[in-house]
Amino acid sequence: MKSSRQEQARLLELQGIDIEIARLDYKAKTLPVLEKLEQAERGRDAHRDLAIAGGAERSDVEAELRRAESDVEQVVGRIEKDQKLIDSGTVSAKDLENLLGELKSLGRRKEELEEVELEVMVRLEEINARITEHSSERDRFESEANAHAAERDNALAEIDSARTSLLADRQEIESGISKELIELYLKVRELNGGVGAAKLENGQCLGCHLQINAVEVTRIKALPDDEVVRCDECRRILVRI
Repeated sequence: MKSSRQEQARLLELQGIDIEIARLDYKAKTLPVLEKLEQAERGRDAHRDLAIAGGAERSDVEAELRRAESDVEQVVGRIEKDQKLIDSGTVSAKDLENLLGELKSLGRRKEELEEVELEVMVRLEEINARITEHSSERDRFESEANAHAAERDNALAEIDSARTSLLADRQEIESGISKELIELYLKVRELNGGVGAAKLENGQCLGCHLQINAVEVTRIKALPDDEVVRCDECRRILVRI
């Protein structure tokens, strides 16, 4: 393939821009703030889920508390009814004895039910405390995530601006290079980790950084300036300047 010395020099400029664009693309994917954002989002989601689970548990315990309160109220109601009968003075001695025995039994039952009610109330208080804690942590992580997202967006905007400028420069440089050379460059670049053209300097390919043997160097030097040369090792386009 033939290409003027000037055109081949432009190819090196193009390669330089492509390397810078690749560097920007890598930077955009590896911004330190991205890991911070991911951690904040994970924390937010974890505490959100725990708060939701706590809410479901609270509903169950609240229902349990209502049942316990109802049980206590029923016993209290029976105690009050029996006490009214006793206070009325209209019951027989035998009935009075029975009522007093029942009151004693109902008193023990009331104490047992109140203990159950108290235990449920303690559990409910603990659940509410956990929900409050998880909700607070969720909000804290949400605030952190929002701050990191804003930092990420600003950084990406700067990268995108620089990338847009480089693409404009690239287009201008590419317009001065033949279609055939560009196609070869793109093909070689794809096969060689993003580097399709490299400078030949002091008998060394600056693409693979291997020294070219003296016989090959002599052969290359004897070629016309417009001859497109490839490295025998990495097959990149060697640009002689």
